[in-house]
This record gives sequence, C-alpha cells and structure tokens, in this order.
Amino acid sequence: MLLPPANWLPQAPLEHLHLDWLTSAGIEVAILRLDQIDPLISGNKWFKLVEHLKAADRAGAEGIISLGGAHSNHLHALAATGKRLGFDTVGLLRGHAQDTPTVRDLQAFGMQVHWLGYGGYRARHEPGFWQPWQQQYPHLYAVPEGGGGLPGALGCAAIKEQAQAQLASLGWSDYYGWWLACGTGTTLAGLVLAEAGAHPVYGALAVPDDHGVAPQVSAIIREAGATDATYELIDASRDGFAKVDPPLLEFIDQSEQASGILLEPLYTGKALLALKQQVEARRFAPGTRLIFIHTGGLQGRRGLAANR
Repeated sequence: MLLPPANWLPQAPLEHLHLDWLTSAGIEVAILRLDQIDPLISGNKWFKLVEHLKAADRAGAEGIISLGGAHSNHLHALAATGKRLGFDTVGLLRGHAQDTPTVRDLQAFGMQVHWLGYGGYRARHEPGFWQPWQQQYPHLYAVPEGGGGLPGALGCAAIKEQAQAQLASLGWSDYYGWWLACGTGTTLAGLVLAEAGAHPVYGALAVPDDHGVAPQVSAIIREAGATDATYELIDASRDGFAKVDPPLLEFIDQSEQASGILLEPLYTGKALLALKQQVEARRFAPGTRLIFIHTGGLQGRRGLAANR
C-alpha cells in the first residue's frame, strides 16, 4: 500500500505577505505556505506525487522509481514518503556521484541511488529509456522527473482549494490571480486546469527556455482537454537554472528579514524578485490581490550555503 491514511491531508496556511514595495504600490499579496505542510514532505512535491501514488497503488506496485538531481526536492520528498509509508524508492540522479546533504538524506531514508552521468540523464526523454530500469526493478512504478505530467498536475488542484478555503480569514472575498515559480510547469498547469479561466496564473520561470516548460504546460493542458487556459510564463531564470547572483541573494536576505519567511534562491527567491520587478513596472493596478505560492524546497538551501 503506497497511500497514506485517508485522513492525512497536509494543510498550508495562507498569510498576508508584508513587504514595503508591495505596500507602496498598493498591491496585496497572500502567501500560501506550502513549505509548512510537513517537516520532510514539504512544498508542492506531495501534491505532485499523490496521483502518481494512486496510479502505482492501482497497478500493484511495491514502490516508485523517479529522477532528479543532487539537490532534488522531488526525490527528497519521494524518499521521505517511502520511508514514512513503508514502500521502496529508487532515484536516478543527474551527473556523477556527489556528497550533498540531500543525497545523504535520500540514502538515510532508504532510497536506492543510481548516478546516470550527464549524457545518461539527458536521455531520459528518449524512447526506451525506462525499459532497462523497469527490467531491473519490475516491482516499481516509474514517475517522471519532478512528479510531472497530467497526474502531477491533477494532484495540484487541491492547492487552489486550500487557498480559497482561507480567503475569508484574510478579509478577502476574491483574488485577481496566482504567482508561483516554475521548474517543470506541473504545478502551474494544475492551477490552470483548476481555475478553468476564472483567474490568471503567472509562472516565474526558474529555468531557461531550453528546459521546455512552455511545451510541457501546453501538453498537459491539451491532454486534459481543457479549453479555458489563462496563464503567462515570465522569465525569472537569471540566465540559467541554479544561477544565483549577488543581487538575488541580497534581495532574499532583505525579504527574509522584512517578512520573517525563509526563501530559497532557485525557485521562490527568483519568483518573488520577478514579482517585485513586475510590480515596480506597474504591471498590476493598485488594489490588485495576488496569491503567491511558497513551493517549499528549503532543504535545498543546505547545499547552497557554501556558495552564499
């Protein structure tokens, strides 16, 4: 059994985000704290996993095999889930063997780790990639990188429900739209499907265009048969995935001190800085209310500490 008890549903608080540049522009932002849903299975990762786990359970699988890097939030959440619920996990990692805090956690949680090199990892989208791994691990269910695809997106629909259930506690009756970081585009696609055109969804791209987020989002929406899809992708990559520069780090430090909310530089930090730039460019009219999603990933800060 790969699923948690029926009454286990992580809850994320929705809070006002108080920052001077929002106040001066007359923009209200509520932050959905997915970083607080669970000490280990945090952020949007559980929501992207849940429908995959249901499919694996229906298939009679005994565990999950998936992909990620040496700081992967997805693999970290998957390994922690496997340890907690008692199912097998295997991680196929990008690059060559590294000793990172995340990798040490994966192994401590009982995940079997294989390093693919960089060329081997790039082959993950090629036909036949999964065949030898499924022969080696026939009892495991294969999940795409980051928990992607339509199942991952459908699991993210609950994110909208959690936020809407708390609007009244903020004194809000409605909101204009969503703002969140995009790594694979799965969470954004899920919100787009859940909204069905009712509210726009803005995705701050934490990765360059060549990572294929735009076609992935389009493919998920097309597979779902959705006809109302209101969203926009905005470049926030700062010239590359995992590119961290002094202005970004300074902005994160200032934001953490002002708000008391920890950020990480690869996703939420970039997304918040991109929002600041759009607000200062007067993209949104005074009085606009946005929901910003904190997608978690704070465990990854440990591996970046040496670069800060």
